[in-house]
Amino acid sequence: MIRTADIREWRDRNVVDTEGHKIGVLEAVYVDTTTDEPAMVTVRTGLPTRHRLLFVPLDEAVAGPDHLQVRYVKSLVRKAPSIGTDDVLPAEQEAAIFQHYGLTYQPGAGGERQLARR
Repeated sequence: MIRTADIREWRDRNVVDTEGHKIGVLEAVYVDTTTDEPAMVTVRTGLPTRHRLLFVPLDEAVAGPDHLQVRYVKSLVRKAPSIGTDDVLPAEQEAAIFQHYGLTYQPGAGGERQLARR
C-alpha cells in the first residue's frame, strides 16, 4: 500500500506506464474521501507552454527509486480526462475519470465527491 505521506514526497518525479514509458511528471495526489487513502495522481504532461494534468489511478502502482509505475499504458492515460495546471477538478467530471479507466464511481451518500486533493 502506498501511503499519502510517502507519495507527496514524489512530486516532480516521473510517472511511467507498465512498459516503462514516461507518461509525465507527478503533480498532485488525490485521496478517496471515504478511506483517506491515495486513489489517483495527476500527471503533468504536454509542451511547456501547454501543460495539462491527467488523472491516473494508483491501483497496483509500484514505487521505484526515482519514478512511480502505474498499471495503465501510456496511450490510455493520454486519452484520460484532464484539467489545466491551474484548474480544479469540477465535481461533475469525477465520474468520467473513473469511467475512462473502467472503475466504479461511488460518490458519498449525500453526493459528496469521491476524490480530494492532498
